[in-house]
Amino acid sequence: MVCVIDQDVLERVLGTALRNGGDFAEVYAEDKSSTSAGLDDGRVEQVTSGRDRGAGIRVVRGETTGFAYTADLSEGGLVAAAEAAGAVAAQGGGGTRTVALTRSAPHRVNTVEIYPDTIGKAAKVALLQRIDEAARSTGGAIGQVSAGYGDSRKRIIVANSDGLLAEDEQVRHLLRISVVANGDAGMQTGFESLGHTIGFEVFDTNDVEELARRAAQQAITKLRARPAPSGSIPVVIKAGSGGVLFHEACGHGLEADLVGKNSSVYAGKVGQQVASPLVTLVDDGTMAGEWGAIGIDDEGHPSQYNELIKDGILTDYMWDHLRARKEGHAHSGNGRRQSYMHLPMVRMTNTYVLNGTDTPEDIIKNTPNGVYVAKLGGGSVNTASGDFVFGMTEAYLIENGEITEPLREGNLIGNGPQVLRDIEALGNDFAMGNPGTCGKDGQGVPVGDGQPTLRVKTMTIGGTAA
Repeated sequence: MVCVIDQDVLERVLGTALRNGGDFAEVYAEDKSSTSAGLDDGRVEQVTSGRDRGAGIRVVRGETTGFAYTADLSEGGLVAAAEAAGAVAAQGGGGTRTVALTRSAPHRVNTVEIYPDTIGKAAKVALLQRIDEAARSTGGAIGQVSAGYGDSRKRIIVANSDGLLAEDEQVRHLLRISVVANGDAGMQTGFESLGHTIGFEVFDTNDVEELARRAAQQAITKLRARPAPSGSIPVVIKAGSGGVLFHEACGHGLEADLVGKNSSVYAGKVGQQVASPLVTLVDDGTMAGEWGAIGIDDEGHPSQYNELIKDGILTDYMWDHLRARKEGHAHSGNGRRQSYMHLPMVRMTNTYVLNGTDTPEDIIKNTPNGVYVAKLGGGSVNTASGDFVFGMTEAYLIENGEITEPLREGNLIGNGPQVLRDIEALGNDFAMGNPGTCGKDGQGVPVGDGQPTLRVKTMTIGGTAA
């Protein structure tokens, strides 16, 4: 695939962008090809392929940002977009500014053996058919199986008026499985997914049939579930399944743009104890193969391992280029955008809690009574207060230190900062969770999250049991 813009063309475009007196200019170009396929009840519903390419040009002057994008990657198309963005940012002044670019050395965090565009659509559909057969083989209660496949290959180029010139190639594969089981108590669902930033070889190292059987077994197990309890009780969260809680309830509050707007409960708290001393929270764009791994962010800066909370102490926020520039802070590689048609903003990559020292077996054994959450679903959070609500899509009772009966879906209700402080046991079994898409200000980007098994002293369960 090709996304090549000559260096001298980029320099001329940046010069045009700054002609009306801009302080900073940037060109972001991408070329993305993708394939998706869906299967429902044994039938292939759709197989589609697409390609999207274009460039976004940003010009900043003072507090004003001009932005324009174009699908025309010729020099004429780029210059026209640069003129439009520069005109928006201009507030008088003018003159000429010459930009000399220095190409950055490649910063690769992922390896790709088999590119998705070298695999025929029939092989991709065959994956879905294997999933359907494996899920249905689990038992006669399985009434519906849906599966989705997606891949993408994206090449990006970023150049700016500070002289930066960087490139990256990002390959992703995603698989989603949803299963419905029917029983006397009605219908129950199970869900599994996998997503990685490597090539088609991901399906050689991951057993898709086992993934399908797990989704089916979730649905079957929930057919005998009892109503979830209500009230404040200890909660144990399985390794990998609670990372989304930290992403939503804590991660967004550590993004520098929200901090700068005083829309974060963590504003002004660097150096303060904000979590249990057991907790070290990081955001890591270099985590090879994981869903949020990137070589460079969408402003051209290398991805990094960023320690946000260490031993319960808030150490730093996540930064994009403009906020880091304004505050005199180092870049953290967290400037991300959905596509060339969007401005970058501060976003997470792979956000997770590091291992503790307890075994998961001991954590459960030392919990006389509580709820064991094996899988969290969607939720919502107020970043200003940290209050959140998440669905529990797979949960069980803990009775006398043992996991017992499955529970019907209920809600997990709490406050992010309080949950961080109330973590009283942390396992040694770290795992990443399902691949996700993080939504913010109308944009979605791929992210990962994870954590070891942990116990929170008390959380509110919104169940239906009397």
